[in-house]
Amino acid sequence: MSTTVSADGTKIAYTRAGAGPALVLVDGAMCYRGSSPNDALAKELAAHFTVYTYDRRGRGESGDTGPYAAEREVEDIAALVKEAGGEVFLFGISSGAALALEAARSLPVTKLALYEPPFVVDDTRPRVPADYPARLDAALAAGKRGTAVKMFMTEGVGLSGATVALMRIMPFWAKLKRVATTLPYDTVLVFEHQSGEPLQAAWPEVKVPTLTVDGGKSPEWMRNGVSSLAKVLPSAEYRTLPGQTHIVKAAALAPVLKEFYLR
Repeated sequence: MSTTVSADGTKIAYTRAGAGPALVLVDGAMCYRGSSPNDALAKELAAHFTVYTYDRRGRGESGDTGPYAAEREVEDIAALVKEAGGEVFLFGISSGAALALEAARSLPVTKLALYEPPFVVDDTRPRVPADYPARLDAALAAGKRGTAVKMFMTEGVGLSGATVALMRIMPFWAKLKRVATTLPYDTVLVFEHQSGEPLQAAWPEVKVPTLTVDGGKSPEWMRNGVSSLAKVLPSAEYRTLPGQTHIVKAAALAPVLKEFYLR
């Protein structure tokens, strides 16, 4: 493990592996090094890239400094870009894809790849309730981390109550509760694009070649969001990985990323 320091003084913990062009992987909600799909992805890609995985602020071995703003997380990535030599390929998954999009507005990103940002762009699932962010904040302020995770899973992700009830008796539920205080961070990143309305051209600055990817077995609403994103970005292409879901297998995703970045 190594550390760098973000612009506001927050310590950001990261791991570097492999050799080749620099590639930074950005986690989704509640994930961090050692508990992330990006761990396996980094191993698959390290033969071709110098891969940076890191703990987003408030998670794992990274610090946190309030008040939160998406700009602070972009600055965290900027610190990693500096460590990597000043220019990177960037990948983000789920809400981490939304963060990677924000970072690509202003940072020296050569190519950008995004896996299933959770944008709700039509009526194929209920929109995220307008009062969800406020109720999430209230639950956390009251110390009800389990309630906050349940809200995120049902209202944010769209899982059924029965599925979440089963999750609550599994050992990993305790891990989710430990990082529940960062759920509002991910909400800030995605909530604007979960209204059930078509995406607008909200990222005109992101002109670098961009790959948007979804899984062939992912929910219709999520796939619609990914395909819509490809249409509104200035320079994007869209790929579907047959048989994959939101919990994508590294062995299926890594070859697609390798081909895109090294093309």
